[in-house]
Amino acid sequence: MKYVIRILFIAIILLVSIGYYYKNSGDHVTGDKWVGIGILAASFVLMPLFIYHRWKDKKVKDYMLTEENLKKMKDFNSDKKP
Repeated sequence: MKYVIRILFIAIILLVSIGYYYKNSGDHVTGDKWVGIGILAASFVLMPLFIYHRWKDKKVKDYMLTEENLKKMKDFNSDKKP
């Protein structure tokens, strides 16, 4: 999964770079299309894959503010004070 994300990231960077190259050479319509495809791919393909990859083995309860977690934070902070 990590290699797929890296390859997609490089492909998206290339798409946006090619788009800006076309825009600077005078073909604004084609440049806008390439940049748009790159941004859409980053938004709808790369970002969800990255989020899934980073959160697939995590427990959501560990990151929620429950009474138990609030008590742990208070205990941790009170232990630090001199």
